[in-house]
Amino acid sequence: MLVGVAAKDVSGETLDQSGTRVILLDRVWREKVLRDHPELDSHLDAVLRAVEAPDHVEDDPVFPERRRYYLRGTGPSRWLMVVVSFEQEPARIISAFGNRKDPKSWSV
Repeated sequence: MLVGVAAKDVSGETLDQSGTRVILLDRVWREKVLRDHPELDSHLDAVLRAVEAPDHVEDDPVFPERRRYYLRGTGPSRWLMVVVSFEQEPARIISAFGNRKDPKSWSV
C-alpha cells in the first residue's frame, strides 16, 4: 500500500538496484514527462527498466537526494535518462528523457 498515494494514481512501479521502491505518478508521467517529451509515449516500460537495471547511475549534481539512471540503446535516443527523487517515500520518478550524449561520468 502506498502511503498517501492511491494505486490508481500510479503509472508504474519498480525497485532500484538497492531494492528501494520507486514509483511513477500518473500525473508526472502525463503532465511532465509526456508533455515535455511526447516521444516517450510508448516507452513507459523502458523508463521503469532504466531504474531497475541501468547501464549507468550517478548522483544528481544539484540535488543531493536525487539520482540519475541511464539506460543505453532504448527509447527514442542513444540514452534514456530517468531522474529519481528520494526526498519522499516511496521514491519517485520525477523526469525522463532521451539523450544523445554519454553521461559526463560514463566510461566504457
